[in-house]
Amino acid sequence: MKLVLAFHGTRDPRGLEVCSAIASMVAASVDVPVDVAYADVVQPDVRSVVDGPCVVVPVFLAAGYHVRVDIPAQIGDRDGVVLTPPLGLDAVPAVLDRLREAGVRRGDAVVLAAAGSSDARALATVRRAAALVGASAVGYVATATPRVADVVGALRGRRVAVASWLLAPGAFHGVLAGCGADVVSEPVGAHPLVVEALLRRYYEALRVLHRSA
Repeated sequence: MKLVLAFHGTRDPRGLEVCSAIASMVAASVDVPVDVAYADVVQPDVRSVVDGPCVVVPVFLAAGYHVRVDIPAQIGDRDGVVLTPPLGLDAVPAVLDRLREAGVRRGDAVVLAAAGSSDARALATVRRAAALVGASAVGYVATATPRVADVVGALRGRRVAVASWLLAPGAFHGVLAGCGADVVSEPVGAHPLVVEALLRRYYEALRVLHRSA
């Protein structure tokens, strides 16, 4: 059954490259078609890619508006389509790996930096991610407060490492470069642990389908 990876969408070519790289890595591990769709900003949208039975995996770090409302609306009432939970907290191991790559040290004050959301459930996911990462604080780039630079500034006097809770490079990650932290990790990106998590979502959906058949 076809696997559809549903991303947010971005006009930044670096972000689109990450989406393509993730899809290529997933496709190399399964013997089924793997298509990319976007919930917003660019095409193809989810509506046009979901053209038959398939499993749709939202490649989102939290279940905000796009995951809970927009993607299901684009899928509609099509038969044979299974929508899985988003990547979510399964991205934490990859975030920790990116933080180690960036040079975090024992004793650093770690700040988890997220895009932000007006959805309380999405913000709750960010707080849970921060706890799993071992962050002492959370900062947001947009939409929510406190802002990353303010959190980093409040920790001045200690070495501060920012863990990027962002999927791909772009304007949001660019803000982190100027936040004043000593260390800023790269976005999650096309990390093998992300690919493993997305494949788990797919196979879990297939098992549910087989049990209900």
